Amino acid sequence: MNFTSAALFASIIFGAIGLAAFVYGKRTGALPPIVIGLALMIYPYFIPQTWLLYIIGCILSGCLFIFRE
Repeated sequence: MNFTSAALFASIIFGAIGLAAFVYGKRTGALPPIVIGLALMIYPYFIPQTWLLYIIGCILSGCLFIFRE
């Protein structure tokens, strides 16, 4: 795994966004925020390139606004 400071920062930021989305989805009973939140928390473990971490994280974070109810 890539342990640069940029990769660590991306993992922490997108993980925190994912946790907030997951908790929000749990409280409201909405499935899209739960699924996207889990994806945001899990995907950094499987993506070794830093630039790809940021692209996928931004896309998933944008999906939170697209698939809101």
